[in-house]
Amino acid sequence: NLILIDQSHLIAPRQICLFVFLIELNINVQCICENMLLRYSLHTLDSRDLKILSVSANGQAAQFTMGPKHSFKGTPLEITLPFDLSRGQHVIVEVTYETSPSASALQWLTPEQTAGKKHPYLFSQCQAHHCRSMVPCQDSPSVKHTYYAQVSVPKDLVAVMSAVRDGQEADPQDNNRVVYRFRQPVPMPSYLIAIVVGALESREIGPRTRVWSEREFVDKAAFEFSETETMLKTAEDLAGPYVWGQYDILVLPPSFPYGGMENPCLTFATPTLLAGDKSLSNVIAHEISHSWTGNLVTNKTWEHFWLNEGHTVYLERMIGRCMESEQFRQFKAMGGWKDLQDSVNTFGANNPLTNLVPSLQEVDPDDAFSSVPYEKGFALLYHLEELMGGPEVFMGFVKSYIQLFAYSSVTTDEWKNYLFTYFKDKVDVLNKVDWNAWMFTPGMPPVKPQYDTTMADACIALSQRWIKAKDQDLSSFKESDLKTLSSHQVIEFLSLLLHEAALPLTHVKKMQEVYDLNTCMNAEIRFRWLRLCVRSKWEEAVPMALKMATEQGRMKFTRPLFREVFLFEKYREEAVSVFLAHRAAMHPVTSGLVSKDLKVEASTASSP
Repeated sequence: NLILIDQSHLIAPRQICLFVFLIELNINVQCICENMLLRYSLHTLDSRDLKILSVSANGQAAQFTMGPKHSFKGTPLEITLPFDLSRGQHVIVEVTYETSPSASALQWLTPEQTAGKKHPYLFSQCQAHHCRSMVPCQDSPSVKHTYYAQVSVPKDLVAVMSAVRDGQEADPQDNNRVVYRFRQPVPMPSYLIAIVVGALESREIGPRTRVWSEREFVDKAAFEFSETETMLKTAEDLAGPYVWGQYDILVLPPSFPYGGMENPCLTFATPTLLAGDKSLSNVIAHEISHSWTGNLVTNKTWEHFWLNEGHTVYLERMIGRCMESEQFRQFKAMGGWKDLQDSVNTFGANNPLTNLVPSLQEVDPDDAFSSVPYEKGFALLYHLEELMGGPEVFMGFVKSYIQLFAYSSVTTDEWKNYLFTYFKDKVDVLNKVDWNAWMFTPGMPPVKPQYDTTMADACIALSQRWIKAKDQDLSSFKESDLKTLSSHQVIEFLSLLLHEAALPLTHVKKMQEVYDLNTCMNAEIRFRWLRLCVRSKWEEAVPMALKMATEQGRMKFTRPLFREVFLFEKYREEAVSVFLAHRAAMHPVTSGLVSKDLKVEASTASSP
């Protein structure tokens, strides 16, 4: 085995010149060298758009070459060790390099792009395979490592990472800088390395939890996520001990492309979760669940991404079951089924990317990202739960699976083999499952679960009233219709309308008159409402939809809003022009995918 330690120096892109950010990153990677030669060992690291300045091994200069560049995988960094390699010898490999302005893992924000408007901001997003643009590494979820880091930043800024904080001190080389130290002793894959530098503040919200953000959001975040410790304890009761020590939450600037990211010790969260009523905190339950399913037990390759996400959705909804009710879990599962239907409709029912286990040969994992692994995966686990004897019985399997495969990476076959081993007395039932239809067939699952509709009945009834209403019936709708519904139910009501033919324009105008949804700031409600208005061709809603699509960058909202306006033929060109005007402020992953949605040439849509 080789022990690789990469000491890295990342420097801010020159043409942005926000601030100089230096990091020394030691990554201990247990790996198998498959290219043993008689005298020399060739080792390959993944890289993308990195400028390699030098490589040494145990203090000696090492030869290195850059292989051919791949369209999305980047360029292999091939290192030849300059000495005989005896079995079991430890090797310290030091790589000195600079990142590129085009590093897909890093987003550098100007002060104007932050909430405080005074200081620049940096954040990383390495999933699925972007870490190689930040660190030369074995950028595969099949490889796990620990790491230690020292980060030097201007003294007005704070650095946080996906690791336990290990102290800070004045930079001995510059009195105007501070060095922050971090250690991550639990082995994890490269896509979970994360770093943020900004004008951050924190608030303690539990014995092992702090929220971090710019000052403008920190108190709102502390209120919104005040139930985090209860969620953590509930997850531990279900899945076993929490092994990562600290569980902090960082609320990022609006351009963060996901609802949340499960970086160990430091969950990233979008500010669109700050609804003011804790109604969207289920995203935190999801990221907490990843501490077991994803971070502790990891998909071996991105084809098996459903092992991360399907199990995490299952565990998230089990937390909801414990903290709310079984009816609440069923209600959220119904909403998830509709999200799955949306993804299948977007991709096309025969698109192989809607397989639970897709083939990603020469497919960028970012292009395959959708709710399919989340919701098709959950639907399979829920189906198995029903077959095996209920939630308590099946949760016993999930906990056992986590304990058996902890600290390792797994494939679907390994998961399935253990499922048959654990339920060895029910093999005859498992053999009746159409595994090929579930795993390797595109489109919706072969079995549609029959969820309890108790919480959904009021949403269904109200949506049907609107769908069936004639113009002369519109006076029967009152403000009180929504007052009796929770935020979750209002979201479901609007989702149901989105799954029907577009409402007449008279209806959405009346809906605004009686419910005043234009003033609602709950992001999940506002997103669905604006899509509904644009689909009904309400021209006044177009500017609001484009504003929401650009004032935040969460792909769940931004991509469908742009697509909806793009499909409104009168405003197709405006959708494209607004995107082009805002793409430089978007995260690279977001801008790349929106450019494909709007059929904009990649060369036109690339960030400057």
